[in-house]
Amino acid sequence: MKQHFRTLQQPITKLKQFKFKLNPKLNDSKNSGVRDNKLLIQCNKQITENGRNGNVNEAESVFHRMPIKNTASWTAMLSAYAQNGQIENARKVFDQMPHRTTVSYNAMISAYIRNGCNVAKAYELFSVLSERNLVSYAAMITGFVKARKFHMAEKLYREAPPEFRDPACSNALINGYLKVGDVNEASQVFENMVERDVVSWSAMVDGLCRDGRVAAARELFDRMPERNVVSWSAMIDGYMEKGFFQEGFSLFTDMRREGLVDVNSTTVTIMFKACGNYCRMPEGMQIHGLVSRLGFELESVLSNSVITMYSMFGCTDMADKVFCMVADKDIVTWNSLISGYVHNNEVEAACRVFESMPEKNLISWTAMITGFTKSGRIVNAIELFNMLPVKDDFVWTTIISGFVNNKEYEEALHWYARMIWECRPNPLTISSVLAASAALVALNEGLQIHTCIVKMNLEYNLSVQNSLISFYSKCGNVIDAHRIFLDVIEPNVISYNSIINGFGQNGFGKEALCIYKKMQSEGHEANHVTFLAVLSACTHAGLVEEGWNVFNSMKSRYGIEPEADHYACIVDLLGRAGLLDEAVDLIRSMPFKPYSGVWGAILGASNTYHRLDLAKLAAQNITELEPKNATPYVVLSNMYSASGEKIDSDLVRKTKNFKGIKKSPGCSWITMKDKVHLFLAGDQSHGNIDEMKAIILTLDREMQWLYHCGC
Repeated sequence: MKQHFRTLQQPITKLKQFKFKLNPKLNDSKNSGVRDNKLLIQCNKQITENGRNGNVNEAESVFHRMPIKNTASWTAMLSAYAQNGQIENARKVFDQMPHRTTVSYNAMISAYIRNGCNVAKAYELFSVLSERNLVSYAAMITGFVKARKFHMAEKLYREAPPEFRDPACSNALINGYLKVGDVNEASQVFENMVERDVVSWSAMVDGLCRDGRVAAARELFDRMPERNVVSWSAMIDGYMEKGFFQEGFSLFTDMRREGLVDVNSTTVTIMFKACGNYCRMPEGMQIHGLVSRLGFELESVLSNSVITMYSMFGCTDMADKVFCMVADKDIVTWNSLISGYVHNNEVEAACRVFESMPEKNLISWTAMITGFTKSGRIVNAIELFNMLPVKDDFVWTTIISGFVNNKEYEEALHWYARMIWECRPNPLTISSVLAASAALVALNEGLQIHTCIVKMNLEYNLSVQNSLISFYSKCGNVIDAHRIFLDVIEPNVISYNSIINGFGQNGFGKEALCIYKKMQSEGHEANHVTFLAVLSACTHAGLVEEGWNVFNSMKSRYGIEPEADHYACIVDLLGRAGLLDEAVDLIRSMPFKPYSGVWGAILGASNTYHRLDLAKLAAQNITELEPKNATPYVVLSNMYSASGEKIDSDLVRKTKNFKGIKKSPGCSWITMKDKVHLFLAGDQSHGNIDEMKAIILTLDREMQWLYHCGC
């Protein structure tokens, strides 16, 4: 530090000597002026570099010791303060400047915009600036955009001289529109630009990709006169995010083949993430090898992506090797490895890494709590949760979701009641507790949660609306579910799936089909879940022809291969309609081995329509797939008995008993005074069993009396 101070003091001391040394000779005066100018430039450079590097005190030291300062010196000091967040000191320097130029004003305007976006003060300075240039307009438009004052940004943009608009001012406006998701307005500005640069093109490609309009983005990308790494990376990421892995990978290959633009860490991070998400291990290892050949340093962001990718592949040993190779591990690196182990259900390994961390943050604790709940170790999750010194809404949501995922719905509601006293729930929390309420068919609890949603102004949050639709549907209140669906401003595929499923579960098959047709007409893409919901609705409503048409359209019209559950639905639909032979033919034509649920549908329909031959076939297949399943034995025994074949009926029952197979008892529950009472068939353990028996006996006597009285 002392050495550095001496190197700074030398030019300043010389500057003082030149100031006080008077030489009448013109030639000496010129030489002195040249030397003064060089020293001024050197000092200004020192101020700028120190400010950029965060050394504000050293910048101040140089500035205050300068005997001669020019406008550039004052502006450099102003910028040094602004770059380090000292906006008040920057303003003091601005106010003390003996002479201000457009550059000085621009520096102060930019300082206000960068630090907290004080657009009002920035505009005050802009208003009194007489000689505005391109930077002045671009900075001020950027300020208005950051403050979401688009009307002011547009007004200033129109007032700007035409030669100042493109490309800087136009780019500022485009970026502002894209940040708020207004791609159409951004496109309009872009199309009206006379002069575009690579920033303009790249911003629009990225904006269209983020809006899901990948085809339009690619069209624009192909028209680009010049591409940089940002435009390539944006287009590749657009493909990957939309699920077009092959197209994204091919574009990455084209980028490498052209060789005009070098791949950077952002590009390969996108590739690592995509390979992990789509489980493309060969391509992922290929990219990893490329990174090594290109000589990329395994810095934190890049290494975290590699660790996450290998974890997604299930290769936690490789993830651990990469982790060990990282010299400068940050907390994200540690969390990436923990999350990788948790993802692969290696909770003990995650725990070892967690315990050896030099420091932990909430993400670390949340990841471990997720690991414990995911593996069913809810007690360990609670212990870890209680150890947390500070708890935010995400960690509360994690523990509540853990209870829901482990089907401990009452506990989930109990912990939610605790949470609202300590922390504001987020939409994910609401979705979890609504799922718990729906599972318990706890309408009152759900109504209370709905009241909280309104109080928290979350009633128009899309994920909350979708959860409410699902909740009311599962509780049998399809009218309110439909009302909430109609309130959704921009429904997504989950919204449609929820209401279609709701109508279907409650027997409104035709209404479910109407929603499905509306979904198609509005251009929403149906997915596997949509078709499952529609087929299920047709099954419950007995709409055979409609169900067949939907099933056949999956592949022919939408290119979606039916899965086992879709086949199970259509088999159930045919079975309920008495078309059992057609249902069996469909099972035999399936491109994969049917699971027990498919044969279960045949077994149930065979029982209904007294088809003992098909019941035997279904029972045989179910017992092969699920040897401990008691249902085929019970159904087959009852069917033999109904057909008068008592010997075969007894034989089936004896076989079941000999194998030690027991039928799960029937179960029902009721909620009273915020407590769920569970009842199992044949169970006598309830605390109020004697009172309940007495009431049932009383009711039985009264009903018999009414019957005999002829009432």
